[in-house]
Amino acid sequence: MKPKSKILVIAGSDSSGGAGIQADIKTITSLGSYAMTAITAITAQNTTGVISVFPIPPHELKKQILFTCKDIKPDAIKIGMLHSKSSIMAVIESLKKISNKKIILDPVMIAKGGAKLINNAAIDFIKHDLIKKTYLITPNIPEAEVLSELKIKNTKDMIEAGKILLNFGVKNVLIKGGHLESKILTDIYLTNSELTIFKNKKINTKNTHGTGCTLSSAITTFLSCGKPLKKSCELGIKYVNQSIKSNLNYGKGHGPLNHLTSFKVNKKFL
Repeated sequence: MKPKSKILVIAGSDSSGGAGIQADIKTITSLGSYAMTAITAITAQNTTGVISVFPIPPHELKKQILFTCKDIKPDAIKIGMLHSKSSIMAVIESLKKISNKKIILDPVMIAKGGAKLINNAAIDFIKHDLIKKTYLITPNIPEAEVLSELKIKNTKDMIEAGKILLNFGVKNVLIKGGHLESKILTDIYLTNSELTIFKNKKINTKNTHGTGCTLSSAITTFLSCGKPLKKSCELGIKYVNQSIKSNLNYGKGHGPLNHLTSFKVNKKFL
């Protein structure tokens, strides 16, 4: 099978293989596209948590991005963990030299086990500089709370946080509602002119390591193949839900998803 599109992923490495650049590659490949990478940091982690984060020097990160894209032009770009302000600056400088408007940012800040993966200076730089250069941002509730400085307790709060993020300059926001206590999983898709609420039954499992990375990469893949953004979000959510349903019980903590899952795409999406 020939890949449908080419995607550059700028993100951190997860030694356990469930999240980060490993999850991105698995997702993109499983959905039929070609993944290229620029690694921002190397983490030592497993399903129980993160014990160390080793950042890649910004000049090396920049070289990974520019030298890769000079040879193979990506159809879309997915950005994950950016460990520091200097690494974010390197990414912004690189993006200026790459003509691509399909940039999706998953603002990875906190690991599943609670470990902080990014410093405060980097968070501030994301809010005021990087976010306005992206087409879609996909925070979960803790990340949306950090960026919006708003406590999120319900769907109404998610919408208000989304509006705050839109004011930072991003065109589209998808806030993931998996952290809310509810039997129904609610994800909010918001633009300056549209609000869509995706609802799905929450799957009762602790094995959800890498859901955010997987979702943003799935959305990027569908978008890179020419599907509209809202449909790409809906399909990405469906792929993640099916991946969770497999309930891989690897490790002693939060186990990974099954990226090899398959699902049927309704004709209306084609």
